[in-house]
Amino acid sequence: MSLFQIDAGREWRGGQRQALFLARELRKKGYPFQLVVQPGSPLYEKASAENLPVLPLRIKSESHFGAAFKLSRAMRRHGCLLAHFHDAHGAAVGSVAANWAKVPIRVISRRVDFPLKKNLLSRNKYRKNVDVIIAISEGVKDVLLQGGIAPEVIEVIPSGIDFSPFDEVQSRDFLRREFSFAPDDFLVGIVAQLEDHKGHKYLIEAAKILKERTSNIKIVIVGKGSLELELDQQARELHVEDLVYFLGFREDVPQIMASLDLFVLSSYLEGLGTSIMDAMASRLPVVATAVGGIPEIVINNQTGILVPARNPQALAEAILKLYHDREFGRRLAQKGYDIVHQKFSAESMADRIIDVYEKIARRKGLRLHGKR
Repeated sequence: MSLFQIDAGREWRGGQRQALFLARELRKKGYPFQLVVQPGSPLYEKASAENLPVLPLRIKSESHFGAAFKLSRAMRRHGCLLAHFHDAHGAAVGSVAANWAKVPIRVISRRVDFPLKKNLLSRNKYRKNVDVIIAISEGVKDVLLQGGIAPEVIEVIPSGIDFSPFDEVQSRDFLRREFSFAPDDFLVGIVAQLEDHKGHKYLIEAAKILKERTSNIKIVIVGKGSLELELDQQARELHVEDLVYFLGFREDVPQIMASLDLFVLSSYLEGLGTSIMDAMASRLPVVATAVGGIPEIVINNQTGILVPARNPQALAEAILKLYHDREFGRRLAQKGYDIVHQKFSAESMADRIIDVYEKIARRKGLRLHGKR
């Protein structure tokens, strides 16, 4: 008997991190499972380093039937009772494999608030033979409902984080030493994939407004993606290249967070925003857009400041407010720290997902054999 956790992501993003957290908890609770991942991916490397049961499987696309055939054989070989699909490619290929292997329980995680595609593949993925869809926020649930998903199929379980890497950070001047920032520079950071829906271009436009008011605010952008060259060019065209620092992909996010004075998320589409949780765990004040599931973490003027999406002026004004009022920022940061520890731990997230597994299994007369 085995529970298959399937993630076809090739990069290290929020979904891969959640899959790793869940796998850790499954092992702690004695559930036999297989973590199906792209060979050589960051998730593969991290899970292998922790000696988690990893099954490498190259999934090239959502219609990769060769991968589906190999996965179905592995499911039958390991006696798969439950398949949990953590991303779109994994869900498309994994659902075909689960059908062939006659897997009795199927679970899909939905992390983004993009509208559901109207093609046949998407309809089948989210509507056919799915026992539950785990939405990471009420915002994502609303998108699923608008896409025609029955409400009884949806469970809202927010993402969680592991607090220990943030608690272990000792130095808070890591970036200042690396880039020789001045002591009075105010470091504003974003950690997000460099893709359009993350709204970096609006943050760079806000940097131009900020530069007209002060030269002490620096924008630190962590992440990589398809817009890297375009965003760099935009910064040059707006003459803010001296304020905007592109760091690329970094593994040392806790150290970077500890070095910042303020965290910003400028997305116009966002399922929940685990990087906001990281910032709050680092005791950072937060400015974020009021989209998707973000307002479920950032309560305006309590745990952060919310601004409209695609609005560089509002973004700049919020940053300036916290630049000038450091005490207000400290109050927001402390409240955010308290809330994220109360509601968004990795253990709580995993426990709630496992409870969903057990509820479905009982309904179907199956036993999953964990140590509860």
